[in-house]
Amino acid sequence: MDHLPIFLDLNGKRTLIVGNGVSAARKADLLIRAGSDLTIVAPQLGEELSNLAKSFEFNYQSTELTATDLKDCVIVFGCSNDDRVNQALRELAAEAGIMVNVSDNTEDCDFIMPAIVDRSPLLIAISSGGSSPLLVRMLKARFETTIPAAYGRLAEFAGSYRDRIKKLIPNLTRRRRFWEDLVSGPVAEHLFSSQFEQAETLMENQLEEASVAGDQPPKGEVYLVGTGPGDPDLLTFKALRLMQQTDVVLYDRLIGEGILNLVRRDARRIYVGKLKNNHTVSQDEISNMLIDLAQQGKRVLRLKGGDPFVFGRGGEEIEALSDHGIAFQVVPGVTAANGCAAYAGIPLTHRDHAQACVFVTGHERDGKLNLNWESLIQPRQTVVLYMGLSSLDAITNGFLSHGADPATPAAIIENGTRAGQRVIMGTLESLQEKALEAGIKSPALIIVGSVVTLRGKLSWFANRPKGD
Repeated sequence: MDHLPIFLDLNGKRTLIVGNGVSAARKADLLIRAGSDLTIVAPQLGEELSNLAKSFEFNYQSTELTATDLKDCVIVFGCSNDDRVNQALRELAAEAGIMVNVSDNTEDCDFIMPAIVDRSPLLIAISSGGSSPLLVRMLKARFETTIPAAYGRLAEFAGSYRDRIKKLIPNLTRRRRFWEDLVSGPVAEHLFSSQFEQAETLMENQLEEASVAGDQPPKGEVYLVGTGPGDPDLLTFKALRLMQQTDVVLYDRLIGEGILNLVRRDARRIYVGKLKNNHTVSQDEISNMLIDLAQQGKRVLRLKGGDPFVFGRGGEEIEALSDHGIAFQVVPGVTAANGCAAYAGIPLTHRDHAQACVFVTGHERDGKLNLNWESLIQPRQTVVLYMGLSSLDAITNGFLSHGADPATPAAIIENGTRAGQRVIMGTLESLQEKALEAGIKSPALIIVGSVVTLRGKLSWFANRPKGD
């Protein structure tokens, strides 16, 4: 994050714009609506600022800029067409310790102005740090069409009850739940439909129910959410919604980069990742943590790479939750086999190659790889092995010693769907050597079957991440 997004209280505080034109007029409009005491220094106002002066009041002076003009200013803006004037403002602001923004010159800016979606008192600011103004304009247009003006009414309505609710519901967790129900429930729907009396009546009923409940902590719940193989774009809408309303998150080692940032900022975060032969937190401990936190009234998010029910031990966790009468939800994720194969351009089934696909784990138990080799070595079948990289030698030898053709195509997908995705192709006979030469590391997925040969034809059309 190159810039810290903040909202400044400028009400009654001095601000300064040097220059005129469209850029000056846009910033002046925002500063005036924010309640600042605005001064504009320019040889003449120009058409845009003159039109603004018909509706709003601000101070104007046509004299040359001096250090006195910056006195007591909170922020200043350089909008002159003359670079020398902007540079003079930059130097004066630096001497006075005032932050400055110079139009169309990011290098001379102490802060930058975002694009704004105004649903006052609700404001949404969008910025690319100056790297892509076109993208910012596109996103602003999208937000303008998808966020109704009624959200401003909802924010104002909620604000009018804020102090009352704080006194009525002292328990922080219960109070947060109350607000979440308010902004996504029937009260909000009435406000969106301009049914203000109905909204107020329903709100009073809910407040009465809250007063009866008193300060008792709410009931806890657990969300088992699959995050897919790594690309945040593969998350489901339900996963994102639950990630934003959790109190505590327990997350794995295989969570893709950027996914954890989508969890609510003030949620407590607990790392419970495991490596082979290095289980810092055992599965029983994880299940007990989920139970304990839920019994405290927390909404607990259990983030898992891939899908919770495909080698994710989600079944064990919900069994423990069920035994203790704890409510839970399971949100499927794109399992690694589907996601990684798709991004690599390898179809798991194909009419001319495979009519079946088998998922197995290559994880060794007690130093042995116990797989049903006869069921895996079948014609017109794809075999996908999870967690098999450290057992790759045993896997390839197992196939070969049980009669598989050494020329059977095989591939390893490292960091599937992520920015560093790599695909190593070979055969059962050559795959181990090629993996060693390439220095392949976990997370990695192994695919065995003739569908691997289709990658050469289809990979250019796959949704491949950068780096593959």
